[in-house]
Amino acid sequence: MSRRSKGRDISGILLLDKPANVSSNQILQKVKWLYQAKKAGHTGSLDPLATGMLPLCFGAATKISSFLLDASKHYRVIGTLGAATNTGDEEGAIIEECALPALAPQDVEKVLDQFRGEICQVPPMFSALKHQGKRLYEIARSGETVERPARDLTIYKLQLLGYSQDKIELQVHCSKG
Repeated sequence: MSRRSKGRDISGILLLDKPANVSSNQILQKVKWLYQAKKAGHTGSLDPLATGMLPLCFGAATKISSFLLDASKHYRVIGTLGAATNTGDEEGAIIEECALPALAPQDVEKVLDQFRGEICQVPPMFSALKHQGKRLYEIARSGETVERPARDLTIYKLQLLGYSQDKIELQVHCSKG
């Protein structure tokens, strides 16, 4: 009696627009189930709050997922100016606020210049990076903080798309990290 493995042998890459409030793996598992795919993987975790394009690989295409994991990334970011939260994102409680002076484009560009090129960054606790097998955002949401080593990365492009007194919009092209 032969054993049949579960799922269909399908191969390819699906570029999926991930919604907020769901993990990359939850999306992957749902799509894998919908396609009844035998083998599937994604090319890098997005924080559950993040939205954006998430490449999903199926079958033979999973062999290239490691190359995509190491590839540079592009992000569009909208941030609030003058407020800090305990999570570093819009979901957290505001822990600090400050009044901002009127900003001219050259003032904003001067600050952005500090982040262009080769930089060293301590990853935020609310990120999809893993520590001892657990996502940092899972550890952080349980109320814990762990030591995170600084990582080198490159900001190839950091473009100001717009800003107001309390919001900033940026386009970022960066290395993995």
